[in-house]
Amino acid sequence: MIKKIFTVSDMHCSMCVMRLEEIEDDLAGIKQIKASYRHQQMEVEYDPTQLSVEQIIAEVKRRGYTAVVLNK
Repeated sequence: MIKKIFTVSDMHCSMCVMRLEEIEDDLAGIKQIKASYRHQQMEVEYDPTQLSVEQIIAEVKRRGYTAVVLNK
């Protein structure tokens, strides 16, 4: 498992956090997502053998948000 932090600058409320944290239920390979609209960030712990950063970003986009990786 590895952790990546993403900036999600279009998060603005607790519902946004809930929508993004629900991704862990929909994508295989994600162990945990912690999102914060106050910090405009989302931390994702996932298995890189099952899921790529690009897939995570695409799922965030599908939900109406824009994610950018902070730590490469």
